[in-house]
Amino acid sequence: MEEAGTIEKTAPRVGTDALAQVEDARPLRIGELAERSGRTVRTLHFYEELGLLEPSSRTKGGFRLYDKYAMLRIHWITRLQDLGFSLPDIKTFLDGMHQRNPDAPAMMSELRDFYRTKLQETRAQIQRLQTLETELDSSLSYLESCRTCAPSTGKHVCRACPEESHHGQEPPPMVAAVHLSPQD
Repeated sequence: MEEAGTIEKTAPRVGTDALAQVEDARPLRIGELAERSGRTVRTLHFYEELGLLEPSSRTKGGFRLYDKYAMLRIHWITRLQDLGFSLPDIKTFLDGMHQRNPDAPAMMSELRDFYRTKLQETRAQIQRLQTLETELDSSLSYLESCRTCAPSTGKHVCRACPEESHHGQEPPPMVAAVHLSPQD
């Protein structure tokens, strides 16, 4: 949990917090919004420069005030960045959606199709990462049992290691691939 008075800048607090904070109807100054969202004031100014975030009003003194939906917009920006979008990409995407769709149902239909595609891509990426995790785990397990050779043991011996701790296993592909060169 975050200690009082600290501002989290590396791991944004948007997400479920963003949804919960929508209920707070009090307008926020940009510093408060930055603190709640885990973004810097400069980042929020940049979002505003790009047209991704707009203050709902200003104080008599000219300070920006953001309504309860600003946290949702920051959450949305963060999630699109997680999908690999740059901020200019997000601006282009948002502008395009507004230009292509004459009404809310058409825009929601396009958004639904977009999210469906991104969900499929995300699931495929998760599967690739789970496969990678398994291969790395297997490689580390194999390598952890490979600590008995003397420092003077030649690299060529590793390809046909007689070490009993390997129980006759072939090295995993991510270990074996290091020894492709017969010159070792």
